[in-house]
Amino acid sequence: MVTVPDRRLQALELLVKPQRVVPTIIEFVDIAGLVKGASKGEGLGNKFLANIREVDAVIHVIRCFEDDNVVHVAGGVDPLFDKEVIDTELQLKDLESIEKKIQKNEKIAKSGDAKAKKILSTLLSFKEGLLAGKNARAIEVEEEDLEAVQDLHLLTIKPVLYVANVSEKEITTGNAHVDKLREVADSEGAEVVLLCAALEAQIAEFEEEEEKQMFLSEYGLEESGLNRLISAAYKLLNLITYFTAGVQEVRAWTIRRGWKAPAAAGVIHSDFEKGFIKAEVIKLHDYEQFKTEAACRENGKIAIEGKEYVVKDGDIMHFRFNV
Repeated sequence: MVTVPDRRLQALELLVKPQRVVPTIIEFVDIAGLVKGASKGEGLGNKFLANIREVDAVIHVIRCFEDDNVVHVAGGVDPLFDKEVIDTELQLKDLESIEKKIQKNEKIAKSGDAKAKKILSTLLSFKEGLLAGKNARAIEVEEEDLEAVQDLHLLTIKPVLYVANVSEKEITTGNAHVDKLREVADSEGAEVVLLCAALEAQIAEFEEEEEKQMFLSEYGLEESGLNRLISAAYKLLNLITYFTAGVQEVRAWTIRRGWKAPAAAGVIHSDFEKGFIKAEVIKLHDYEQFKTEAACRENGKIAIEGKEYVVKDGDIMHFRFNV
């Protein structure tokens, strides 16, 4: 469980001076690397494939550095080969899930059931795509047809983010391995984050923020790879943050982009959503200009929003409700 770095939270802390500050968090699940044949139970096989089923997105860490002292399981550094091994194993597992559901639906579809026919058609599209080596997320079907595979929790339908693990010297420049990976990631509409695991291990040892920043600047970095990874994962999951700010607590809350005010209020407590009346919204730049909530109110910088208001990233909100 890691906190999501957010400078806006620090800005609010300086303005409000609360008793405590609660950042939002994101959970990373460390799943050991899959080996060829995992879909058939090789290595730790099915156990880890089952773990992947439970996550919202997949971060694929790929070796993009040369080092004779660190042996590669395949005998040489080839990020595209590593990516293909993982893709193939996950696709084979998805194919297994799809084929099982096809068998169940074929009989019903043959009886003339229109819904079963439509589901079968979608399942066959996914089967064809997976057999052609495509990930499920790249198979083109209508939005409403995705319901046919929703219960299968397909592994390759999940959004993916690639992390290129590079050497310390190449953390800002990248290398030919990274270029190859970026090319493939771009074709999938995926992002590549550069990170040096050896550097991150050293950064984690610093307790003082000032020391950490000095160390980062030596490598020409503004922030750690972990922070960049957290931000990229947050974006990948289509998440945004809104804030509540009071003398007792300044807190960041995570919601999906596009949520309306009542749903956002429900993240705090279900009663807030049930009895939602209105939301008072302040923008951070107004808070920073006028320094207090009272001054924002006096200067007409608090907007009163109703049930149809779509919450924006960075909104500072106070909910009125009645249950």
